[in-house]
Amino acid sequence: MTHPIPPRRPLTLRDVSEAAGVSEMTVSRVLRGRGDVSAATRERVLETARRLGYVPNKIAGALASSRVNLVAVVIPSMSNMVFPGVMGGISETLETTALQPVVGVTDYKPEKEEKVLYEMLSWRPSGVIIAGLEHSDAARAMLAHAGAPVVEIMDTDGDPIDCAVGISHRRAGRIMADAIVDAGYRRIGFLGTAMGMDHRARKRFEGFVEALAKRGLELADQEFYAGGSGLAKGRELTQTLLARAPDLDFLYYSNDVIGAGGMLYCLEQGYDIPGKLGLAGFNGVEMLQGLPRRLATINSERIEIGRKAAELVLARATEGGEALASETIRLTPKLERGDTMRATG
Repeated sequence: MTHPIPPRRPLTLRDVSEAAGVSEMTVSRVLRGRGDVSAATRERVLETARRLGYVPNKIAGALASSRVNLVAVVIPSMSNMVFPGVMGGISETLETTALQPVVGVTDYKPEKEEKVLYEMLSWRPSGVIIAGLEHSDAARAMLAHAGAPVVEIMDTDGDPIDCAVGISHRRAGRIMADAIVDAGYRRIGFLGTAMGMDHRARKRFEGFVEALAKRGLELADQEFYAGGSGLAKGRELTQTLLARAPDLDFLYYSNDVIGAGGMLYCLEQGYDIPGKLGLAGFNGVEMLQGLPRRLATINSERIEIGRKAAELVLARATEGGEALASETIRLTPKLERGDTMRATG
């Protein structure tokens, strides 16, 4: 899928000065933190710069069009097992080139994403790879005027600023729901993150619930948590949910890590898996393959997403590449039935 080529020109001091109704010198003083500007003018300039998405150029003495051989990679977490795989795909693709990835972490916080983007873009990177399609207005403005290729990754359920690589999380949720129902399970419980700013988890949940409804079913029960994922969290959630709803015959987890914790708990308690109780997660995390059972999951194609994103940046950062049209690459989420889901009935 292609989109019209977005504006590539980075904003200048003149753009900000004209929009704020002050001189370029005044804008420069405000952005350099000089004190000889009134509070009202300072506030107007800062608000205008933020609204426009202006980011100063920190390459001292260089032309505004200069670029450094860095690719800004902005992700929400390093503790989440998903993103090291993405980084592996990016690094593998760029390692034989002049481009070097640098990472910023946002902790799923829009205000932190703005700060990370502001600092990274001020160094005029050759490209930006950023997780997700949902950003604040200020972050979107900065990305739209980055003057370099921007690739939003992990998700294709929305409208990208420039390029995008990922899977449809709503489709992933639908695939899992259909597989569970086709295998004969009917009393289904959901365990996962409270979602908040995790838009991809929310979309998977929405797709899952919608697909169940089309099959004449609804969730029998659900349990949400806040904070980081872990095996202990999965055990805790599973114990709580099964104590409250012992007649459940399937547990769908929002990710593989808490799913693995739940599986260990169920095996210890002697549950017949997958005969009487089925389990599934999401992501296809290779690190969990040494567990007593292979958890059913959806492979989110993390490494391939990283590779494709880096390839898009590389193609557009080379001479003449800026003329390439925007592009969305949709990868297919793949069901892996593992040992915790019955075969289709």
